This record gives sequence, C-alpha cells and structure tokens, in this order.
Amino acid sequence: MADGDLHERTADRVGRLDRAGIESRLDTLVSDNRFTIAVVFPVVGAVMLLASAEGLLPDPLAFNPLLVLVGVAVMRLPLLSGVIPLVDRRGGLALAALVAYTYAIEYVGTTTGLPYGEFSYGVSLGPMLGPVPYALPLLFIPLVLNSYLLCLLVLGERARSLPVRLLAVSTTVVAIDLVLDPGAVALGFWSFDGGGYYGVPLLNYAGWVLSAVVATALIDIAFAQGSLLDRVRDCPYMLDDMVSFVLLWGGINAFYAAWGPVIVASGFALSLVYIDRFDFDVRPSVLSD
Repeated sequence: MADGDLHERTADRVGRLDRAGIESRLDTLVSDNRFTIAVVFPVVGAVMLLASAEGLLPDPLAFNPLLVLVGVAVMRLPLLSGVIPLVDRRGGLALAALVAYTYAIEYVGTTTGLPYGEFSYGVSLGPMLGPVPYALPLLFIPLVLNSYLLCLLVLGERARSLPVRLLAVSTTVVAIDLVLDPGAVALGFWSFDGGGYYGVPLLNYAGWVLSAVVATALIDIAFAQGSLLDRVRDCPYMLDDMVSFVLLWGGINAFYAAWGPVIVASGFALSLVYIDRFDFDVRPSVLSD
C-alpha cells in the first residue's frame, strides 16, 4: 500500500472519530440540559424581548442582537444535534443550497416586496449582508425543518407520499408563521406595509407556501426520508425547538392579547403532546403502538 493511501485512510478514520466524538458530546449536552434549553431559555427570552419592547431594559440590553442570536442558537441545539449524524456529502450540498435560497429569497423580498409583501426590519439582528441578516438561516431553516419532522411523526407512513408531504409541510410552515410574524411585528422586529392578519398581509403567507415547497424539496434531497423518520422517532429531544417555539411566541402573543396566534400555538402544543414530545409522562407514546 502506498504511503499516500495510508495517510489518506488514516486521516479519514481520524476525521470520522473526531466527528463521532463531537456528535456524542453534543448529544450529552442536549440530553443533560433539556429543560434549560427547551423551557428556561424561551421563557427568559420572552420576558427579555417583552421588557425590551416595553422600554423596561437599558439600551445596552434592549434587543441586544448578540443576546438574541445566542438565545436562538441555544434553542436550536436539539434540532442541530438530532440532524448532524445524518448529514453526508449530498446532505451538506443540499443544505448549502437551502442556505443560498434563504439569502436569495430574503434579498428579493426586501428589495421588491415579493413574495412576502413590503416589509422592513425594525430591530438589529446582527451584521447584515446587504439588506439581509447574516444570521437569517438560523431563523429560517429550523422553521421549515421542524415542520418537516413534525409532519413525519404525525402522518407516519402517509408522509411517504410527496403530494401529501408537500401539502402538510407547507401548511405547517404557514401555521408556524401565523404565530411568529404577529409576535415579531408586535415586538417591532419587522413591519409590513398594509394591514392584514395582526399587521401581516396575506401575501406573506402565500410567499411562505412557495418557500416551504422549495425547502421541502431540498430537505428531500438532503436526507433519506426513512433515516430521517427513524432518527426523529429515536431521538427524544429532536423537536424540543418546537417546545421552545410554543413557549416563546405563544407567550409573547398572549401578552399582546393576539388570541388567534395563541390558539394556533396551542394547536402545536397539543400536537407535541400527541406525539409524546413533551418530556412528561402525560399519555402512552403513540409511537410504541
């Protein structure tokens, strides 16, 4: 065997061992801190965002982009830890394409008003790439991926049908945005020209249908559906980010008496209970039936 081949194979083994070690440490970190990540962070985050919007925090802390993005990143850890073991070269390329799409569609949206409607940012989300925050994929991709995973669990074998999957995921993404955008508008994160549903134009939701369909197609390319379903079934914390979402944005909308979004958020809470994704023994697991 040539020395070059030996070194290449040795480096490949070391890389796999290093990746396995990182995945193991991340899994332990998330498993040991589920309550802190999925409950404490969103509750504290909701309180700080509301205090910022109501003028109760001093300027260095009010809507501090570093605090906001660190908080979001922490709440994304369960999803990240759940997905990383499934990412191979093809998956990495498809996810890179999804990141590129995220920036592209947001750039088009901020400069043309399509497909989400005319809107502008009111709160800093950190460094900008032109009119688009660098951190946008941290906000956009989990929204779609959480919807995809939730639909896999709720629909089971029916999710193997592409039309069913596209319809279910796009509907779930729109439902998530029915909670997210009204809360974000109430806080002043961004604003739309024109009225609509709690200050959000209906065109925005049509835009999210488009984005959900494109993102679903790229997720289909990135992951083998069977392995993704097996992983989300076996990884108890993989949808904890959805628990955080319900607590954070459900709480913010409740504070502003936006009862429509609160009802939708409550529907997500019930779906998480149904698939046994709350870390409480509230009912027998449907996945073991």
